[in-house]
Amino acid sequence: MSPLSGEQLHQIRDERREQIIQAAVKVFSRRGIIGTKMSMIAAEAGVSHGLVYHYFKTKNELFTMLIQEAVQTSISSIEGLSQLPGSSLEKIQLLTKHILDKENTPYFMLIYQANHSDGVPEETKQLLLQYPLQAYIDRIIPIFRDGQQAGDIVEGDLEELVGNYFTILSGIMVLGEGYRIPEHDFVMRTITKA
Repeated sequence: MSPLSGEQLHQIRDERREQIIQAAVKVFSRRGIIGTKMSMIAAEAGVSHGLVYHYFKTKNELFTMLIQEAVQTSISSIEGLSQLPGSSLEKIQLLTKHILDKENTPYFMLIYQANHSDGVPEETKQLLLQYPLQAYIDRIIPIFRDGQQAGDIVEGDLEELVGNYFTILSGIMVLGEGYRIPEHDFVMRTITKA
């Protein structure tokens, strides 16, 4: 058996790091920062406890990095909605499906945990101050406004309507595993005209 090349070793390191990140998202999203230990992340990733520390010095460093990525991705996703073809209603349906997708829910729960858990690192708190819930609401209001003007979205105060929409989605995610996640159509019925 020949030794691994530098490129192969680099690829293995990248794969291990990604494996740890995916495990950390799952564990942090379920347990929050206080309820998570690095050993739990290692077990979820199927790697040794020491290997996790090879990639991330502390649990706080890993948590903050994950929150930064999750916030930036979620804001970019919402901003990207306005660039997509289709009606406002179709864009909101797409966002709703995206948020309720089992693959994406842990990332949204991670942001929820960061906003509502004790023991969140100061660095994470400062990051979240840059992207409060209002930042999400402000970015999606124009799409809801267009939907109201098209006659697809119920009338009412846009900020309240979008806030309620996110509250419903957050509530569904907080119920978590073991709870039947409703279809996106159920959520859409709360904001669309009959």
